Amino acid sequence: MTTNEWVLVAAVSTVIYLVATRWCMPTPKARRSMSLAPLAGCLFLVPSAAAKGYSVSLTLYLYSCVLLTLVVMLVPVRKRVAADILEQEQKPWVKVPLNTFTWYWIPLSLTGCLAAMVYLWSRLV
Repeated sequence: MTTNEWVLVAAVSTVIYLVATRWCMPTPKARRSMSLAPLAGCLFLVPSAAAKGYSVSLTLYLYSCVLLTLVVMLVPVRKRVAADILEQEQKPWVKVPLNTFTWYWIPLSLTGCLAAMVYLWSRLV
């Protein structure tokens, strides 16, 4: 794929991430903090990689994969995570533990997404 195609993939991934996280997060504070991740990626990651001589296509691929991995990790457990975030914001002095399903889902989905990233990149190169 060309760099322009990766720019398009990164833009679509950013939109998917923003829509999904705004849907998952229970409070405006949580929505704001989750919305800063793509902004930081666009402003710092891509220019930094280009300045250091790294492949812009690879950087955009990794950026897109990270955003989509976060979506895959959060959306299925959104109600549980939203309840935990809401409770934590209401009681900042109390540490809120994650529930059992979330403890299993997040590492398993992260592992699956990383395996898919490596496999897809090996097929693209």
